[in-house]
Amino acid sequence: MLTAKRAADLAAKLDLDAYETGICLPCLSIVAFPLDSGDEPKTRGATISMTPHLWEEGLELPARLALERARALGVKDAEHALADVERAGARTTIARAIVRVLALQLVAEMRAPLN
Repeated sequence: MLTAKRAADLAAKLDLDAYETGICLPCLSIVAFPLDSGDEPKTRGATISMTPHLWEEGLELPARLALERARALGVKDAEHALADVERAGARTTIARAIVRVLALQLVAEMRAPLN
């Protein structure tokens, strides 16, 4: 399994969009709110608990496709991440890192000026 750091680096390169994945945005906000407040223990707990739900409700396919594209482009760790997903699905560091990246997108939107 990838380390959390390597999974985070890879997830940031996958070009996934929270709105295009078709996942439940209120469910994703369960991760985004503690992330926004800087509460790392609560963020970690929310990420661990919500990733399987988000994965099952539709994140799995776009995540796999993004990882396959990354592998085809030779992105570091993409092949390893795909093997992890095959073996353990949502209970992998890459799945959790992807959820965190998507939650960061919600945080950025929440903090954006309303102009």
